[in-house]
Amino acid sequence: MGTWLALVASLNGLAAGAFLLGAFGLLATRQMLGCVRFFRLQSLALVASIFLIAIGMRVPDLIAVALLDLAIKPLLIPWLLRRYVREELFRRREIDQLLNIPTSLVIGLTLTLTAYFLAGVLPPAAGAMGNINVPIGLAGLLLGAYTLAVRREAVPQLIGIFAIENGSLFAGIAIAPRLPLVAEMAFPFDMLIIALVIGILTRITHERVGTTRVGALATLREGAPK
Repeated sequence: MGTWLALVASLNGLAAGAFLLGAFGLLATRQMLGCVRFFRLQSLALVASIFLIAIGMRVPDLIAVALLDLAIKPLLIPWLLRRYVREELFRRREIDQLLNIPTSLVIGLTLTLTAYFLAGVLPPAAGAMGNINVPIGLAGLLLGAYTLAVRREAVPQLIGIFAIENGSLFAGIAIAPRLPLVAEMAFPFDMLIIALVIGILTRITHERVGTTRVGALATLREGAPK
C-alpha cells in the first residue's frame, strides 16, 4: 500500500510541475491563442492533481470536482472564448503588456520563491502527498495576479483571473480536501458565467470600438452634446 501511495504522490508532483509550467507559460507567451493553450495545460494539471488527491486521501467527493473542472476549464471555457471572441483577436501577432517577457520571467521566478516562503504561513496540507500543492498553488495564484496586472488586453486579463482561481484551488484541495461538495463545485460555475459574459462583452466592444485594450477603453469619453 505504501508503494501505491508513493506512486500517487509522485504523479501528483508531476502534475504540480505541469501546473507551474502552465503558469509560467502564461507569462512567456505573447499570443492570445497561446494564453488559452497554457490555461488549458494548467487546468488539466489541476484536474489531474485533484483526481490523485481524491485517490490518495480517499475523498470521493473530489472526483466529482475533478470531472466538473475537466468539463468546464480545459474544454468549455476555451470553447466559449473562441466562440464569442472575434477570430481576428486570436490571430493577432502580439499581446500588449507593460513589461517585456524576460523581465516578467524574472519577476515570476521571484514570486515563485516568495510563494515557497509564504507557504509556511498557510495551514499545512491535510496529507503528506499534498505538501507540494500548497507552495505551487500559492505560486500559481501570485503568477496569475501578475499576469492580470501586466496584460492590457481583456481576454488575457480574464485568463489571469482564471489562473488566480486555479492557484487557490490547487492549494485549497490539499489544505481542506473535505470541504462540502456544494462549496467546491460553486467556483467552476462562477468561472463559466464570467467567461460567457466577458466573451460576449469583448466581442461587442471590439465590433463597436475596434479594440479591447483596457487602457484605450479607459480614455473613451462621451461625445460633446449637440
